[in-house]
Amino acid sequence: MINCNPETVSTDYDTSDRLYFEPLTEEDVLEILRAEKAKGELVGVIVQFGGQTPLKLADALEREGIPILGTSPDAIDLAEDRDRFQKLLIKLGLKQPKNGIAYSVEQARVVAAELGFPLVVRPSYVLGGRAMQIIHDDARLQSYLLDTVPGLVPEEIRQKYPADKTGQINTLLSKNPLLFDTYLSEAIELDVDCLSDGNESYVCGIMEHIEEAGIHSGDSACSLPEHSLPREIIAEVERQTKALAKALNVGGLMNVQYAVKDGEIYVLEVNPRASRTVPFVAKTIGRPIAKIAARVMAGESLQETFGTYGQLPDISKLGHIAVKEAVFPFARFPGVDTLLGPEMKSTGEVMGLDHDYALAFAKAQLGAGVDLPLSGALFVAVRDEDKPRVLPAVRKLAELGFKVMATSGTARFLRENGVEAEKVNKVLEGRPHIEDAIRNRQVQIVFNTTDGQKAVSDSKSLRRATLMQKVPYYTTMAGCDAVVQAIAALKAGNLEVRPLQSYFVK
Repeated sequence: MINCNPETVSTDYDTSDRLYFEPLTEEDVLEILRAEKAKGELVGVIVQFGGQTPLKLADALEREGIPILGTSPDAIDLAEDRDRFQKLLIKLGLKQPKNGIAYSVEQARVVAAELGFPLVVRPSYVLGGRAMQIIHDDARLQSYLLDTVPGLVPEEIRQKYPADKTGQINTLLSKNPLLFDTYLSEAIELDVDCLSDGNESYVCGIMEHIEEAGIHSGDSACSLPEHSLPREIIAEVERQTKALAKALNVGGLMNVQYAVKDGEIYVLEVNPRASRTVPFVAKTIGRPIAKIAARVMAGESLQETFGTYGQLPDISKLGHIAVKEAVFPFARFPGVDTLLGPEMKSTGEVMGLDHDYALAFAKAQLGAGVDLPLSGALFVAVRDEDKPRVLPAVRKLAELGFKVMATSGTARFLRENGVEAEKVNKVLEGRPHIEDAIRNRQVQIVFNTTDGQKAVSDSKSLRRATLMQKVPYYTTMAGCDAVVQAIAALKAGNLEVRPLQSYFVK
């Protein structure tokens, strides 16, 4: 094992036969492998279990004649390279959001104009969604190109191509061209983990994100199995996943991210490696899928591994449901904005398991340190387009005995639809305002959605107040619906704790 991160279990002294606590750079890794070769035969290396960093080393290792076990470096590059991957999807008859690629700042404006707003823009080959943003208008695009892009351009390039009069970098974007995708608003995002031996494939888990597409997959809560999609959509997702695994000749694990909008399935991203979701899926289905993948990479077929570990279960017939929730470090960083987006902010995750979706979600919230209220006041301030969607959740909480407080527009809408709501001032409208109510502990839960840069900026202090007072705060309609179901289940008093193994006893 080569690792330089002391926070992971893989650096425990009893996990591997030998642990090299060294940086994951081309020079260091090749030197370690030369030392290993001197001790005996080097059968090959596994690059699938360390996220994006080892994948970047695969080409260098292959050039040095080091065998890569499992998926080939060429297949890895095919999934990463925008043009090659697009051709593969066309060949397979699969859809993806309209997209484009820009190799210069000037070209970025042309691509954005062709695709139209809103857009998701990100540099290629980056970790954790770094510098990834949702762009809603020309002004935000201009700001992104002026403020964010220059930081992505290496210093030697910047010195060679100085900034023009506007401070904008007129240069090629080096190894990080910008990728543009049409943003699918209100789409349901899916994370799919798949095992393949090159011939046979098995879909281990289809996770439905509770937050809609646009929130980084590492920050989004999700459920396994899915809880709201029809069976025919899930069957088609399984078919597409197996087709991708076969086309890429995957050996081991593969992760695919999809978006479902208006009954159409769009491929967002394919990672020919283990995803961060693998431990969650393994615990949910009760099988060591990372161990199975390692044996497949070492040469066994899936059927041979099933002989050792048993046939993997049909995920549509599990009989229980698991909810993953992200854990955030916001309380340790005063001033940070808690609003979620395409750039990853979480530092961990927890899991809730139950036979009921609402209780599984409630357990995940408890595990993440969110103390769900069973009574008190709800504050609601949502975008106009979200008002009809939030109404059932607000009405349900009112029926459960919660007092409803809202900003003027939302309060008027709620009263017109039969939900009594007390008007409370926004911060800009003067005191007493909503932040005063939160600090005075008059609010126990918040539903808030924003649209546009100004609204996001204006509501930042509200999010900060909820963080400091530990008030549960939900910024998506799916999250609002899920937490209302969870509160109703908790008020019914049927929360129970059971050992993980009991869910797999037949």
